Amino acid sequence: MIEIHISALAQAVDRIGVEAPRITRWGRHLAEVLPAGGRLLACGNGGSAAEAQHLTAELVGRFHDERVPMSAISLHADTSALTAIGNDYGIAEVFARGVRAHGRPGDVLVALSTSGTSPNILGAVKAGHELGLTSWALTGPAPNPLAAMCDDAICVEADSPATVQEIHLLLVHALCIALDDVLIGSDDLSGASHG
Repeated sequence: MIEIHISALAQAVDRIGVEAPRITRWGRHLAEVLPAGGRLLACGNGGSAAEAQHLTAELVGRFHDERVPMSAISLHADTSALTAIGNDYGIAEVFARGVRAHGRPGDVLVALSTSGTSPNILGAVKAGHELGLTSWALTGPAPNPLAAMCDDAICVEADSPATVQEIHLLLVHALCIALDDVLIGSDDLSGASHG
């Protein structure tokens, strides 16, 4: 089983290379938005929540080279707010309410979902659209509702949610590389990473 998983991951890595120009565009967009006072919001469930939090950690901290911290919030990371919203409004609203609280026109919402069907992720994107946020999705195989709903999406063609999540981590790091390439010209990753 391990060999099968590694083989599936290698195949998914080979297929995802075509998305490099899209990730580069996303990084350039963030390089305009974040230094100007904009914010990135991220959301996901389970393993996708971990990937969302990984992204925001790289932005608030640093990916490789020193740079100013960027405003980035993982909408699941405040457990008191998350549980209160879930209790008072239902699980479908946990991220949408966070988007309404923290999102401003021009901000970016990164929504991660291996299925692309999670109601609370779709609710967050809907709230983001209402507020004028740009929405990007990292999902599993297309077509899916999340990819269709977002302004742009990368859909990972893989059968296993684990493989999809592993590719999402690759894409999170690629996005950080693309952002840093614009902000600080960092293309040497020999000393990465702190996390």
